Amino acid sequence: MSAYRQILYHIVFRTKGSEKTINQAHSADLYKYIWGIINNKKCLLFRINGKDHLHILSDLHPSVALADYIRDIKVSSTKWIKESGLFPDFKGWGIKYCALTYSYNDRDTIINYIKTSRNITKKRNSMMKSGDFSRSRVLIWTRNGFG
Repeated sequence: MSAYRQILYHIVFRTKGSEKTINQAHSADLYKYIWGIINNKKCLLFRINGKDHLHILSDLHPSVALADYIRDIKVSSTKWIKESGLFPDFKGWGIKYCALTYSYNDRDTIINYIKTSRNITKKRNSMMKSGDFSRSRVLIWTRNGFG
């Protein structure tokens, strides 16, 4: 079966308790592992970054359901994190997630946003003021989750 797709997903999920347990020293190893999960599902990863939560920009293969995709990323990466010992303070991922869709025309804007997601509050406020993308598409992150 052949299918044409041009929808990007900006997926965000946090660590349990929003604790900053994804240390920068080993984050590239984690991102490579998650890239492998995404690649095995025939999806494309455009960008990943995070600290107390992860931002993933990818497309989704038509044969993959979004909830299954996110579940598989969380379950597999949790197992790898615990086995690797690189993130000793990691207690797991939070239950909730946020998935926003974008067109390919928005790709560079979202990639740049994710590149600097370790400073998410400053970046979010800057993007909202500059009008890089509409308020309805901006993820508002609070201590209690998504709001």
